[in-house]
Amino acid sequence: MISVSYTIPVNPEGTDVELTRADVWKGLEAKAHNALPYVPSMTYCEVQDEGENWIQREIEFRGERFGERITLEPQDTVTFERTSGSVMGTILNEILEQTEGELQLRFSFNLELEGVEAGSEEETDYEATMKGDYEKAVEATLAAIRRWVREGEAASA
Repeated sequence: MISVSYTIPVNPEGTDVELTRADVWKGLEAKAHNALPYVPSMTYCEVQDEGENWIQREIEFRGERFGERITLEPQDTVTFERTSGSVMGTILNEILEQTEGELQLRFSFNLELEGVEAGSEEETDYEATMKGDYEKAVEATLAAIRRWVREGEAASA
């Protein structure tokens, strides 16, 4: 099992646009519908079905297709559960709030690679690649949301 978590402040010192929880949530909702502007290593994302607070989609990440069922907990958490593909598990995008009211965005995942031995070099290499991808995705997500807010546009699904 590969477990990685990456958290960054939503409004670091020197930020030109301060984001609210509502801004970040709108961005996470948009990302659940179409992750291409947010996840540099993703090349395909199509919603297949959706209902109240859930989405079923197919993605292509690093050249491989995956199915995902997404659960939305408004203003708080987006959970991505892999339903098909060679890498199964759960990915979380969470809006956190510190006691001082400072917002943070955390992306974390627990994934298992089909046919790969736990602790093997192949698993370790995959973990390192995924960690880099997720760090970029957190930063790209906040940058896209900040750009929309700066330009007076709403994040769109």
